[in-house]
Amino acid sequence: MSDPGARAGTKRFISGVVEGFYGRPWTMEQRTELFAREQKWGLNTYLYAPKDDYKHRMYWRDLYTAEEAGQLIALISAAERHDVEFVYAISPGLDITFSNPKEVAALKRKLDQVRRFGCRSFSLLFDDIAAEMCPADKRAFSSFAHAQVAVTNAVYQHLGEPETFLFCPTDYCAAFCTPNVSQSSYLHTVGENLLPGIDVLWTGPKVVSHKISVESIEEVSSVLKRSPVIWDNIHANDYDPQRIFMGPFKDRPTELISKLGGVLTNPNCEFYPNFVAIHTLATWCKATADGSKRNVETGDEEQGTGYSPQRALTLALTAWLQEFLTTDQPGACLQKEGSHDMGGSSYVPGLEENPLYTAEPLTLDDLRLLTDLFHLPYEYGPTARTMLQELDWLKKHSWAAAAETDRTAEWRSRAQQFDAMCEAVVQMFNRLSNAPNRSILYDLYDYICDIKSGVGLAQAYVKTLGGQREPSARPMNDDPEPWGFRGGLSGEFQRMLPCHGNRDLFRHPPMTAVYSIRQYSTNDKLEVHRIFREMQSVGDSKAPPRMQSPLLCDCLAAGSISPSPECALVLEDDIGMCGYALALTDAKPAATKIQRAVSESVFKDFPSLVTIQVLPRVTNPSPAKRMIGQLLSSIRSSGSNGVFCELRQDDRRMCDFYTKLGSFKPAQIAGVPQDMIVMGTSL
Repeated sequence: MSDPGARAGTKRFISGVVEGFYGRPWTMEQRTELFAREQKWGLNTYLYAPKDDYKHRMYWRDLYTAEEAGQLIALISAAERHDVEFVYAISPGLDITFSNPKEVAALKRKLDQVRRFGCRSFSLLFDDIAAEMCPADKRAFSSFAHAQVAVTNAVYQHLGEPETFLFCPTDYCAAFCTPNVSQSSYLHTVGENLLPGIDVLWTGPKVVSHKISVESIEEVSSVLKRSPVIWDNIHANDYDPQRIFMGPFKDRPTELISKLGGVLTNPNCEFYPNFVAIHTLATWCKATADGSKRNVETGDEEQGTGYSPQRALTLALTAWLQEFLTTDQPGACLQKEGSHDMGGSSYVPGLEENPLYTAEPLTLDDLRLLTDLFHLPYEYGPTARTMLQELDWLKKHSWAAAAETDRTAEWRSRAQQFDAMCEAVVQMFNRLSNAPNRSILYDLYDYICDIKSGVGLAQAYVKTLGGQREPSARPMNDDPEPWGFRGGLSGEFQRMLPCHGNRDLFRHPPMTAVYSIRQYSTNDKLEVHRIFREMQSVGDSKAPPRMQSPLLCDCLAAGSISPSPECALVLEDDIGMCGYALALTDAKPAATKIQRAVSESVFKDFPSLVTIQVLPRVTNPSPAKRMIGQLLSSIRSSGSNGVFCELRQDDRRMCDFYTKLGSFKPAQIAGVPQDMIVMGTSL
């Protein structure tokens, strides 16, 4: 198999597509079409992992029927014909008992069946599952990671140690690692015990990573003891049916190529709109860190310029335009402009009759606009950003349209420009709707119809502000048509939540609750204790509180030890108390209270103890950050040189809070129970 991504003397660089989203899987015909595209563009791998294929995940033990087997055999053969490596993935983590030999045998039996279909490459996925082992597994394995690694190694060896074998961990991104990547016991277990021929899948800092840096990959590689293969969700849209992403592959420097085992994109659920995502990934894979670039399907780029997302996007859109203009309907043909076939003769309207409707052909500018409007999860394209900025300015300066002022001419000019941009969206919609390739259109139609409706409302609103419409024709009234507002129960729920809109890419000042921070008093003791008990009951741990090792800070929150003077704060909203931050400038009494042996060296570096908790209704992290900031300032004023806190390992909410503060770091302290994490900071 020819592979432009191979590196001399090293393993082949895996590049291609993972069908790993939730939702309707692609058809066999679409997958075969994908293989042809991958071959044409220089990609080499397809990972079969559709989450909603029953026998991939939910019913992983079940063997394929004769009919299903025939389809998979044909698919594997099609991949081979196009020089694409077919990697079959199975996801048994929902209900497998790792310690049961019958379960492992069932897994081997299933993969043996697929191997008989002609498949030579495999993957075991343990993503998106509960990290709690059943009692039988707890007796057999020291940790969840050990259980997964044991089964994975056994299956890998059973299959003859195939050249390509991928493992997806449960903690598959930095955000899932406790307390962080470098100190994750789960990842260290994987790195130390997983056989070296097995590659590990990784999504980056987050599930959907905005950026993936060289430093972050070097960090995880050192823990895993191998270069990861990126499962890239930057174009995935299965988490939001209202969004689709057609911007270029970006924010992954080409220096990563030499530090990775490969990159697989997990793109949009809709097959045809993934043209740009896959094409630009292929362009990126052909780039090298020194800035040179190998030949691309549409021609050489300048040497020394490296990968450019915008140039890659232009290459992709130029090629995609040709697909839009090619009919996919059997027996269909394009009409010549100005003529319609009627029984074998061309119809020509009379002088006083309506002229024939003629569809304007789709243009490259239309596709640029389309990908600007549906760009990437963390950014809109330039035109979309400009439209939002212009609408915001026109709203804020609407007074300039109501009376003649020194800004009136500017307002009218910008309103005219905004109107032209809105009209371009409408025209793009019309030309897309008449494109000969209907398969692409049908995948896009809901999205382009929605954006046309939203832009139309904004266009009408600006015209109303400028006095170009009668008030009775205003688009936003008390009884609009259903298409005049975004409906649906999900939208109703979201608009009722306090943080709705705070992740908009174009942000307005958020409508947030008002919080107040004040000094703790003895009258607050019962309320603090209530919050402490409530947060214990909603924690992640499945063990009853009485079976958990006590935290030093529990005696503070429970009220058995009073906080130090001027070192206790409470947080209130319009409902009442919703959080607290308490401290002991001298933590020794707390250790004595629960009979915990702590060395004097610990108290020398971190003499003070702090605890903070807020109720789940406080969705904005800023009040808690302000409260801990004030508390640390008070502790410093008391003369303390350091402070620490104790957390339960499964309390990801508070682990994440302290980690994101930036100042608190994990501390290694002897005698701390295994289910706890200690974090400290110098003052």
